[in-house]
Amino acid sequence: MDNGETAGDIFLFDHKNIKISSPATIYFLTSPLFFSHMLDLSPIIHTPFQWAVAGFCAFVIGMSKTGVQGITTLSIPLLALLFGGKPSTGIILPLLCMADVMAVIHYRRNAEWKYIFKLLPAAIAGFFVALAADRFVPEAQFKRLMAVCILAGIAVMLLRTGSKNGENALIRKWWYGPSFGLLGGFTTMIGNAAGPVMSVYLLSVRLPKYAFVGTSAWFFLIVNFLKIPLQVFVWDNISAASLLLDVMLLPLLALGAVAGVALVKRMPEHGYRKMIVVLTVLSTAMLLI
Repeated sequence: MDNGETAGDIFLFDHKNIKISSPATIYFLTSPLFFSHMLDLSPIIHTPFQWAVAGFCAFVIGMSKTGVQGITTLSIPLLALLFGGKPSTGIILPLLCMADVMAVIHYRRNAEWKYIFKLLPAAIAGFFVALAADRFVPEAQFKRLMAVCILAGIAVMLLRTGSKNGENALIRKWWYGPSFGLLGGFTTMIGNAAGPVMSVYLLSVRLPKYAFVGTSAWFFLIVNFLKIPLQVFVWDNISAASLLLDVMLLPLLALGAVAGVALVKRMPEHGYRKMIVVLTVLSTAMLLI
């Protein structure tokens, strides 16, 4: 032992004779910095600008999941520009899953399960429609396809009858919920872009703001975790490097989640609904850029 090191400060790997001092070195070896060095992130992110955009998108995703529903779509074209269409979905999905867990922890008692049960079977079917479409739709057309699907959903929501309360009469049709489930499953599988679709559906059934966020949180928690095997084994767009990037973005994701909770508390019911409608339209327009 050199330089006054003691036996308690050194581990010795006999087969390579590598000395690791503790505790500072052990901390380094278990830190994201070490793994970012061991796992080369340069193929997916390598400039300060890219880190800034990725951090902003993580914050937006966290805020969307706990309050400002629909604005996740604002991050989709940005990340697609940085990483490519389908590769970006493999980066976004783990962030969504982590944000879903945060949202469910906070809003776990606010879900309206009857709507989730209407949506889920068709959403799962939508996964496989998206996988089939992947064979025929070029990557460059994915964003436009998602935008068309979401705009169709907005159009459906705006089809109102002449009832005094402006209620959408279509919500009583047996096919209404499953149609949104299918559209949501399709758009979330193609590009994690089902937020606006679900916002349209949940607005149309006129849920209060906390039930709105809680129902959305539980639905996406289930759907996003079901998507992981398909993303890993079918599309092969989740890697060790992309997962490391997600872990390094976790603090900004959590900060966004806290901001979303605070915003929901402060906004009146009517103002919240208007905000969601406006952001849904704007975020959908972003996909056409």
